[in-house]
Parts: sequence; structure tokens; C-alpha cells
Amino acid sequence: MQSAMHIFSLVLLHLFMTETAMGGKVLVWPMEDSHWINMKLILDELVHRGHDITVLVYSGSTILKQNSSYNFETFEVPGPHQSLPEFLEDMLNLLMYETSSQSLLHLAWKIRSLFKKGAHIMRDICDGILRNEELLNKLHQTQFDVILSDPLMTCSELIADKLGIPFIYTFRFSFGNTMERLCGQLPSPFSYVPSVGLQFTDKMTFVDRMKNILAYFINDFLFYEWVSSNWDSYFSEITGRPTSLCEMMGKAEIWLIRTYWDFEFPRPYLPNFQFVGGLHCRPAKALPEDMEEFAQSSGDHGIVVLTFGSMIKNLTREKANLIASALGQIPQKVLWRYSGETPETLAPNTRLYNWIPQNDLLGHPKTRAFITHGGTNGIYEAIYHGIPMVGIPMFGDQPDNMVHMKAKGAAVVVNFNTMTSQDLVDALNTVINNPTYKESAMKLSRIHHDQPVKPLDTAVFWIEFVMRHKGAKHLRPAAHNLTWYQYHCLDVIAFLLVCILTSMIITYKCCIFSFRKCFKRSLKKSKRE
Repeated sequence: MQSAMHIFSLVLLHLFMTETAMGGKVLVWPMEDSHWINMKLILDELVHRGHDITVLVYSGSTILKQNSSYNFETFEVPGPHQSLPEFLEDMLNLLMYETSSQSLLHLAWKIRSLFKKGAHIMRDICDGILRNEELLNKLHQTQFDVILSDPLMTCSELIADKLGIPFIYTFRFSFGNTMERLCGQLPSPFSYVPSVGLQFTDKMTFVDRMKNILAYFINDFLFYEWVSSNWDSYFSEITGRPTSLCEMMGKAEIWLIRTYWDFEFPRPYLPNFQFVGGLHCRPAKALPEDMEEFAQSSGDHGIVVLTFGSMIKNLTREKANLIASALGQIPQKVLWRYSGETPETLAPNTRLYNWIPQNDLLGHPKTRAFITHGGTNGIYEAIYHGIPMVGIPMFGDQPDNMVHMKAKGAAVVVNFNTMTSQDLVDALNTVINNPTYKESAMKLSRIHHDQPVKPLDTAVFWIEFVMRHKGAKHLRPAAHNLTWYQYHCLDVIAFLLVCILTSMIITYKCCIFSFRKCFKRSLKKSKRE
């Protein structure tokens, strides 16, 4: 018996040692705020599976905090005059409050200037690593297997190139879907894949398709003018060879997209694009005692959850009063995550919190509606728990996200800049009292839960896949090796047109020659007669 137990212990020890030995080394280049929240769950699961995680953190970061399960490699930034969080705050203020009060030309100029400023800040952060030989040598000696990164935080491509290791993206929506299309070679037929910004669905009229094509060309121009132009020379300088941001982005092994077909309109995708939408969602846990008591006090009316995400900490006094006034006109109790000054119109049915357990509240049986800015994380928690939404999108991918939810019948959308208190009241009454919205939300929830593999397991599988195989080049389309005119077969079309034109000219010449011959013979014959 003791011998059997001894053998069993050895087998277990061997298994544990094998699991540890199989653990890889993952280098992480993250973005902040909600992007980090999403990525952190992947990292936690990788740690759980025995992998060693090292997160690169620049000295000015205010979001990333030390965690005992990760190795944090903090580096100094040469000296930006403005931190990235401050820059993001300026960008948010511009997009939220100045878009409706300025001319399109003036607004475009200000956004372009902000993009240049953002690129300057990011280049300083990149220099903190890429021009730090001591840190690069340390990272090289660690022999990482892969880099997991968010493409909105530029330079993971250069770090991967310097260290000679593959890299993976995790994100959704990057500059109007342009990076995925131009840099990832993601097919996007103009006829039914709407350009971000137009707020179209996949069902477009002739006029819509014409606008869609123009929007694609404008987005491409803005990407090259506002983004790529700020980075191409830097990428060429660091690599020591002519290259560009888009070319380096195209080397990503896998693109982990934070959506799924419960959210997306049907469209073509590539094998190295994998859906992991809702990987952060979990069954609801018990609420804190005071929140549970407040929720139960709502009776049959239930509760409404309101949050504008991790980036929007407060609103203008006017907007806050407008929203608070609307919330006071509904019979439901409201839990509002808000850290700004208490609105003067705040009603007794509304409570303010600096933080709320959003997932747990959305999974609570008393929850009737979710008021959201349209961030992907919040939308997916609502989908997961089958909660209809009132969308108040403000910037970035949020308007596009809410168009998807509205088209699928799970949301009503209100314009942030022009809404009145009555608009918000009407939207809430619609999604709460019209049962079709709840039914649509539950349908999306069933689709989300009916997957062969959980989103988090899918994300981890592909990261481990790249680690095991030192990349995933066999999933990379040949389109990356083609020029733009080869990709669209313009050279072939031009050749065929030349051939057709040449054939037509030769045929025409032959006909003219034959006609003249016949005419001359006929003329000679008539003269002889």
C-alpha cells in the first residue's frame, strides 16, 4: 500500500513539474483604463496556467498597479511634458463637449494637433525602452516567448522586432476599423461592411453605399495623415530599414477581437482573427449589503444601473443635472457610478457611487435597464445577463457599438449633445416597458452563452498556440506580401484591358485592310468593264 502511494505521489509530482516546465514567458505591453481591465483577466488566467507574466509599465502610468502574480518592469520616460492620462483627458473633453460647437474644419484641425501631441508622448514612452540598451538586454536575456499587446499603445511591434519574438494583439476597433483592414488585411466589402462613423448597419441603400465608399476613403486618408505619418519615420529609424507602422502591425500573429457574432454584423474574417468578446463576463455575485438593501427597496419596479465607464469620471454641471432630473422621473431605483459634484436635481430614487460592481448589478434579478456610454466591456456584461440598454455614446467606438445594439433590438440610443431630460425618460420607459427589448437582449445572451469554447479559453489557447509553435505564420494571408494594386488585381485588369484593346485595334485594322482590298478589286473590275 505504501509502495502504491509512493508511486502515486511521484506521478503527481511529475505532472506538476511538467506543467511548470511547460509554462512560458509572456511580455505584456498594455493600454490603460478599460483596455487594461480586459487584458488583466487574460493575464490572470495565464498565471493560473503556470505562465510567467512580465508587464512593461512606464513611470507615468496612473492606472497599472503592482500585483504579486505579475512581474512589473517599470521604466523611466525621457520626459514628456504631459502624461498619457492627461492627454487622454484632453482628447475626451474635445470629443465630448466641443464637437457640436465647432466647425468641421476647425474640429479636424484640433484633432489632428492632438494626434500629433499624442504621438509625441507615445514616442517618449517608446524611447524609454527602445533606446535603453540595458533594459533591452535584460528583456532579451529573459527569452520571452510572446508579446501580448494593445495596438492603441504603439511600439509593441518594435519591441517584438528588437527581441525577435512573435506578438499578439488584443482589442477591438482601432481608428475606425482602418488598422484591421489596411494593416491586418481584413476584407471589408464596401457593399455591406459599414465604415465606422456613419452609424450604418449592414443593410444599406444605394445612397448609403455611396456614402460608405467615400467614408472609407476619408478614413484611409485620415489614418495616413493623422496616425501613420507620425510614426513611419520613427519605425524606420528604430529598425534601421525602410518600413512603416502599418507594415509592422501586419506582422501580428493573432488578432484577438473583443466581440462575437452576438454583437457583430456577419462579414468575412481571416483565420488569424479570433473572437473573444465577453471574456471578462462572470455569473453575478452577491451585492454589498447597502446596495442589496437599496435594490430590494425598489419593489416590482426594479433598478436601473448607470455608468459611463472608467475613463469618464464626471460630467459638466449642466449635463449631470439634466441626467439626474430624468432619473428622478422614473419609478425605478437608480445606482449611478459618478465621482463628480452631486447634481442639484438628484432625486431620492438615485444613489451616487464612486464605484459599483457593474457585472454583479447587471446580473441582479431586480435590474431592468442599463444606461451606458457604449463601451465594449459594459455592453458585453449587459449581453451576458440579458439586460436591455439605453445608449448615450460620446466618442471613439461607442456610437458604432450602440448602432449594433440598436439594430439588434436591444437598445435605444440618445444623443449626448442634444438630449433633453424627457428624451432620456422616454428611452428608459421604452426599454423597460416594451417587452421586445428584453426579449432581444435575452436572445443575444443565449447566442453568447451558446459557444463551443468560452471566450477566455479561446484567448488563452491562441496565446499558448503561438508560444508552442513560435508564431502562426500559416494563418497569415498572402495579402501582406502584395502591393495595393496587386491586391485589387489592378495590374491584371490593366493587362487584360490592353489585350482587349490591342485585339480590337488589330481587328479594326484587319477589317479596314480587307475592305480596302475588296474595294480596290471592285474598282479595277468596273474600270475594265
